[in-house]
Amino acid sequence: MMIQMDQDLCSIQEVRDLVQQARKAQRAMERMTQGELDKITAAISSAAAAEAGRLAGLAVEETGFGLKADKEIKNRFAAVTLYDAIKDEKTHGILAQDREKRTIDIGVPVGVVAGLVPSTNPTSTVIYKSMICMKAGNPIIFSPHPSAVKCILETVEVVRRAAEAAGAPKGAIACITTPTLEATNALMKHDHTRLILATGGGAMVKAAYSSGTPAIGVGAGNGPAYIHHTADVRLAVKRILDSKTFDNGTICASEQSIIVTREMERAVTEELQRQGAYVLSDSEHTKLSKFILRANGTMNPAIVGKSVETVAKLAGLDRVPASARVLVARETGVGRGYPYSNEKLGLILAYYVENDEPAVLERCVEILEWEGAGHTFSIHAEDENVVKKFAERVPASRVLVNTPSALGGIGATTCLFPALTLGCGAVGGSSSSNNIGPLDLINIKRVAWGVRELEDIRAGNSASPWENSRSEVKVDDAMLQELVRQIVGRLM
Repeated sequence: MMIQMDQDLCSIQEVRDLVQQARKAQRAMERMTQGELDKITAAISSAAAAEAGRLAGLAVEETGFGLKADKEIKNRFAAVTLYDAIKDEKTHGILAQDREKRTIDIGVPVGVVAGLVPSTNPTSTVIYKSMICMKAGNPIIFSPHPSAVKCILETVEVVRRAAEAAGAPKGAIACITTPTLEATNALMKHDHTRLILATGGGAMVKAAYSSGTPAIGVGAGNGPAYIHHTADVRLAVKRILDSKTFDNGTICASEQSIIVTREMERAVTEELQRQGAYVLSDSEHTKLSKFILRANGTMNPAIVGKSVETVAKLAGLDRVPASARVLVARETGVGRGYPYSNEKLGLILAYYVENDEPAVLERCVEILEWEGAGHTFSIHAEDENVVKKFAERVPASRVLVNTPSALGGIGATTCLFPALTLGCGAVGGSSSSNNIGPLDLINIKRVAWGVRELEDIRAGNSASPWENSRSEVKVDDAMLQELVRQIVGRLM
């Protein structure tokens, strides 16, 4: 007990020291030009891309989650794809000027950022958050997940060295070396912490929002995938399995359930089996269901990012072939008592068969409202009207069409902004529905010149450009008639 208390006190003091250094770095970064911030961001991109494979290996070795090759892809996505998206963005100084309305928008950094890092995507999250913070001119202090502290510290060291060599002040990128709950709370609640980027478990995200510090958090992902009768079934199943098996299902935007109408059940089931999915029997369904959630209702880490072989062995499933890519369990309900209806960051999919399309829509809404509201929904269809109908109803910030959800949600296979923090909007308890980028990490200072006097307002005389922009455009009737005559003449 005494040792734990000493450790907690040391970690809290470390946070205080890191915040003090970050404040000094902030004052220096505020005076930097956009070009200087861009140079730092480019340096991080190059260094992280060069180390992507090594850092991926460290993450898998330490956490046991996911696949090295796929984690390397995520590291490169954060280092290169993200950089390409933000390199020309203006985040600092004058962003826009409207000479007619006489206003100027000036970008200013928010200040010291607390970056919470999960164990499922530890190295890529550090690269991503470092880059968007440096681009926006904010120092960041990372709070690592205890089960991934070594690979997180090593990634922080890689990006820190690159940033400082490119001109970043000392303390601009730092990390808690002794992660404790007390240290994380101290960082989030510190008077000089200006924003929290919270990626992690539900309890940690809630703690971030209740800390009293502005936060951008990510709720649970529990995305359903609907295969419509107009879809190319082979391609839809391929995309879903490609997505679910990418890094063994550790991306929160990955599909958690497949939903079809009764008429599509046979075709989809046969295609799932043809492409390597193993559909559980009733008895196997019951066995595995006991290992999805812990007693407190949260996801069991024993299934997270593990191979099908490992999960099957854990649950005592002895008939699963070695070639199985994903375990698929038929489900009929949602909520407490139906663990397959929850988020499963592993190689497990729920499978719902509904009588008709209205029932499918209601089921999708029910699943997202149970867990995953505001996150992601995917649909495979060639009928654009169906896509629009579902997009209008489902409580999701990202509606992905004909694409692997895990990769589409983060912007790898779609033109969404490339990000590893996916806001869930107000419906999901989040302050933003964006794929979070540098522009979410700045404040905009606005300069405005007076354009009218009090006497003008009282007299009803306005010099406001807003009113001018609403004024009617006068058209010369003779010119209009001549234009109509010429158009009619050409059509005859």
